[in-house]
Amino acid sequence: MKKRVVILGGGTAGTMVVNRLHKKLNPDEWSITLVDKDNMHVYQPGLLLLPFGVYSAAELVKKRNNFFPPGIEYVRAEVERIDPEAKKVHLEDGLTLDYDQLIIATGTTPRPDQTLGMDDPAIWRKSVFDFYTLEGSTALRDALEEFTGGRLVVHISEMPIKCPVAPLEFTFLADAYFTEKKIRDKVQITYVTPLEGAFTKPVCSKQLGWMLTERDIKLEPDFVIEHIDPGAKLMVSMDEREIPFDLLVTVPVNMGADFVGRSGLGDDLNYIPVDKENFLSKKYDNIFALGDASDIPASKAGSVAHFAIDLFAENFVEHVNGLPMTHKFDGHTNCFIESGNGKGLLIDFNYKVEPLTGMFPLPIVGPFSLLKESRINHLGKLAFRWIYWNLLIKGRWIPISDAMSMSGKNQVTQKEGVGANASH
Repeated sequence: MKKRVVILGGGTAGTMVVNRLHKKLNPDEWSITLVDKDNMHVYQPGLLLLPFGVYSAAELVKKRNNFFPPGIEYVRAEVERIDPEAKKVHLEDGLTLDYDQLIIATGTTPRPDQTLGMDDPAIWRKSVFDFYTLEGSTALRDALEEFTGGRLVVHISEMPIKCPVAPLEFTFLADAYFTEKKIRDKVQITYVTPLEGAFTKPVCSKQLGWMLTERDIKLEPDFVIEHIDPGAKLMVSMDEREIPFDLLVTVPVNMGADFVGRSGLGDDLNYIPVDKENFLSKKYDNIFALGDASDIPASKAGSVAHFAIDLFAENFVEHVNGLPMTHKFDGHTNCFIESGNGKGLLIDFNYKVEPLTGMFPLPIVGPFSLLKESRINHLGKLAFRWIYWNLLIKGRWIPISDAMSMSGKNQVTQKEGVGANASH
């Protein structure tokens, strides 16, 4: 009888891993089943740009099964719960799937219901919007077109969130958008974050904090939201600060899938505790969590899934053959940051090394500059959509190292400070 791999989730991580494992597992010995609730794969980085007219909704959506390899079983259903002791996945339609190895890649989802008043029908997607969903991003596009001035507030509820730099990118893009419409002087932009600074990484805040000041964007740090008053259009913090808004672009609390909580596999936010170097569950030696579904201390970004899964496929084969997993993930993350006006930045970091200045991926020639605005960084972000659909999720090789490389980067010492010239 064949051994069974069940993969839950057909997004970025799930699609990549099904393509990688299909090539590595002997089909005479293994069957692969992938489960997802629908057949709609969304290019999530594009949701940031949709409100500004860069993409249409149709350009960001394709059928999931177009990217699955032949010979796998694709089950369209919602997951009800997992019984890890019995090694069974219970689906909402009553079907039960047995597994020998389980891979959970069901991502993370914005949950406006977790903040009092945020999802009130009087304001939700009328004056309060998200852009991490296709529906929210499309509604926000229409709202921006109609906005003629007032208080625009961009807000993060709490960390972690999917793509941590995206709210800041939205802020920069909004500044450029209203400038182009010649109404920037009529729009007050405030960036509200629970963090001490605008960027999640201290080095970035130190290097790039001037970008908010230069654009006349007010920063409201250390703001831990308590509730939203729909009638008064006020955000209220735990320490009773109040921020009024006319248009609120918010990142709600992000949470893993509800079935993770029902199955007793997750933390308070339904993320699955795993070994951060190999993604194996800390409770069960036949369950892995990949991408945004895990609790690893790395950004919940597509690049993390990409670099991680390159290593994971090798580890998985070792693991099922009873061998130690020898390929360790270092938390490598690579993010383009849109800064508006046809420019962008790039940051590259891992668990231990914060973003540094320099060139990427090659020393001197780059072509991408790190922690510095440039036109080519913006073009790199736009080009990534083609790479995503044609290479990345199909599990094809991309010439960027899985582990973070120090080549081309300016290393920092305490005495030298940020940006010290100690390139490798």
